[in-house]
Amino acid sequence: MSTTPTLPAPPPSADADAADLRDFGYEPQLRRGIGSYASFAAGFSFVSILTTVFQLFAFGFSFGGPAFFWTWPLVFLGQFMVALNFAELAARYPLSGCIYQWSRRLANATVGWFAGWVMIIAQIVTVAAAAIALQVVLPRIWSGFQLVGGDPSLTSTSGATNAVILGSILIALTTLVNVVGVRLMAIVNSTGVTLEIIGVAAVIILLLFNIERGPGVVFDTGGTGDGLSYVGPFLVSALMAAYVVVGFDSAGELSEETRDPRHTAPRTILRALAASGIGGGLMLLVALMAAPSLDDGRLATEGLPYVLMSRLGETGGRILLIDVAIAVAVCTLAIQTAGSRMIFSMARDGVLPFSAALSRVGPRTGTPALPAIVVGAGAAAVLLVNIGQAALFTALTSVCIVMLYLAYALVTIPLLVRRIKGWPHGLETTTTERGGKLFGLGRAGVVVNVLAVVYGIGMILNLGWPRQEVYDPSGEHWYLHYFSLIFVGGALLAGTLAYLRYRTRAVAPHTRLPFTTPIPEGETV
Repeated sequence: MSTTPTLPAPPPSADADAADLRDFGYEPQLRRGIGSYASFAAGFSFVSILTTVFQLFAFGFSFGGPAFFWTWPLVFLGQFMVALNFAELAARYPLSGCIYQWSRRLANATVGWFAGWVMIIAQIVTVAAAAIALQVVLPRIWSGFQLVGGDPSLTSTSGATNAVILGSILIALTTLVNVVGVRLMAIVNSTGVTLEIIGVAAVIILLLFNIERGPGVVFDTGGTGDGLSYVGPFLVSALMAAYVVVGFDSAGELSEETRDPRHTAPRTILRALAASGIGGGLMLLVALMAAPSLDDGRLATEGLPYVLMSRLGETGGRILLIDVAIAVAVCTLAIQTAGSRMIFSMARDGVLPFSAALSRVGPRTGTPALPAIVVGAGAAAVLLVNIGQAALFTALTSVCIVMLYLAYALVTIPLLVRRIKGWPHGLETTTTERGGKLFGLGRAGVVVNVLAVVYGIGMILNLGWPRQEVYDPSGEHWYLHYFSLIFVGGALLAGTLAYLRYRTRAVAPHTRLPFTTPIPEGETV
């Protein structure tokens, strides 16, 4: 006589996580396979200081001189205020597509929809911006990576074309990893982050043994201005740090795939940002102290790779550049994963085109495959802009950071309004999966929230301000000066048209709540 085999019962924590998700009106579909370190890795790899500091050091130095270093702690502190608010929300709403989910619960479905829409566009462009960084690294490691022509510069025709080829190959690989499943994604991402952390530590330690000057270098403006005349260059150079310190919310994006998310996600959001802030700040400091020269022009054009190759020699420099290339790959993977979860979360609520297909989760992989493909295809299309239009691609990647900050503001501003009305409400008895208290800011919540909102609005204005030196360095296209305003306006207009088409869809079909109905105070649907 044959018997039907039975699957082992899931651990109690898995049952609790599933029941918690059902309380929000969603049936568990995604596979929970992410632990604390993998959750931390998701946020750390999105920020990816080894990728972005290498890519953007020259930008900050060229505008602000060595004193641009001070933009880093200022931006870090501002974003930490944002992260503290996000950590509190992650403990109370452990849902995929967190920016969209948090915003619509704090404000209403309309605000939430636009937060999600803006975030999707920003994440797609950011994938392209991360992938193109391979061109900055790989040809320096081995000239054979320059598959087209001989000039590896991103602004040259051959360099731009090669950047698209290398970036497209990387995006194809990260898409494949995302389609295979979250377990493979977590393994690749965690391994890459471990190597990145080792690389960051190695850069700091090795450059410390090759310093030319003391830490007082950070008070030198490098002739870019003095007193009030330095304010302008300082604000422009702050864009470097603003471009880097984003994406720490990715741990929240993966909440439905994280074990014990109410306990884990808040902590990993803060740890990812703290590790990035400390590591990035130390990298900037030791690079300025170890640079062979501050005034020969090379630091403003070649940036950190110049310092490494000069101080560590060809072999040592190449070894660290290999680690940078790995960091670029896992950064691209993390951003694509976050973007796919945002699309899935909105599609599950039926508020995107082709929602039925985009919300489908493979029963074997437990992963939404089509959203990952959409993000990858969109990013590859953005990459193509770089061929013959390097200035336009640079403008696009600059604007995508404006979009990220705008999406964050669509969370922090409604949250501040709710705090003034007495938020959190109705959640006093809720605990984490481990029986502890939910992460909370207590009486400091309003103050921290105000600082986050003021910082966010200020940085949106700074990022979006029409500047030739940022959006049109060559001075060839006057309209690029206003590209941030044009792009954000166009994105919001397209979003309005899409919203008008899908606003009558249900927020979640099984809850039978109209999409235009705000979620009441304290309700967790």
